[in-house]
Amino acid sequence: MKSIMTSIGGFLMALADSVPGVSGGTIAFIMGFYDEFIGSIDALISGSRQEKIKAVKFLIKLAVGWIIGFASAVLVLTSVFESHIYVISSLFIGFIVFAIPIIIKEEKDTLKNGMVWHAVFVIIGIAVVALITYFNPTSGDGGIDTSSFSIALGGYSLIAGAIAISAMVLPGISGSTLMLIFGLYVPIITGIKDLIKLDLHAAPMLICFAVGIIIGFVAVVKIIKKCLSRFRSQTIYLVLGLMLGSLYAIVMGPTTLDNPQEMMTFDKITFGCLAAFVIGGVVIFGLQLLKKALEVHDLKN
Repeated sequence: MKSIMTSIGGFLMALADSVPGVSGGTIAFIMGFYDEFIGSIDALISGSRQEKIKAVKFLIKLAVGWIIGFASAVLVLTSVFESHIYVISSLFIGFIVFAIPIIIKEEKDTLKNGMVWHAVFVIIGIAVVALITYFNPTSGDGGIDTSSFSIALGGYSLIAGAIAISAMVLPGISGSTLMLIFGLYVPIITGIKDLIKLDLHAAPMLICFAVGIIIGFVAVVKIIKKCLSRFRSQTIYLVLGLMLGSLYAIVMGPTTLDNPQEMMTFDKITFGCLAAFVIGGVVIFGLQLLKKALEVHDLKN
């Protein structure tokens, strides 16, 4: 059962990673396996043999769900996101709004034992996401010309990949939004679609982007691991700020589509949006109940 939950977590992370507004790291934090996710990657890089074996088992389960989720998003759900963006945005808002009190409850000892001034990290987190979103282009059409590969394009793709994956790992910051800022969101998604269809014209750019992802992944995981172990109170406050800030990013998400739509305002809220918001809350509480049931089952065994 825990294996299934891990794969579901990977699936939801991929859905979040594939569209601007919310990050896969946010989903991992909401579902309660963020520490294990970061710890497993760190163990894979520099852990003992036993730690690496355990990490590989966890990451394979997560990767299965992530691959299925990302392939689904690229092939099918991108059109659904665009045609029902306000409903999907409401679902993500529901995830975050209902998850924040759960995180506060689970980390209450950490937050309580921290210094009062640590709360300033909430403001920093909100500001970071708000500024990134504010400077985001209003359309996904202004991408980089990838009709012909060059060393400059390869280097640019590598750097963008390293920065984007850092954002995807961090709760609250959308890597897809950063890809839009770099002008690579549409080229990368289109390139992956073409690659699935065995059209290899974008393969060199995608390889450079993938190398950047690996480099960024290794670097940021080390930093996050140290922050969670040495500065957990500040880090949790920062994560809460990033999550609060991501609400603004989601509200602005419709403006970043290939065919830009208006930001999500109250007049855009329909019954479907309200239903999606409630479903988001139900999913979060359902996952929490399932998580607690698994913890009890593990204790008994």
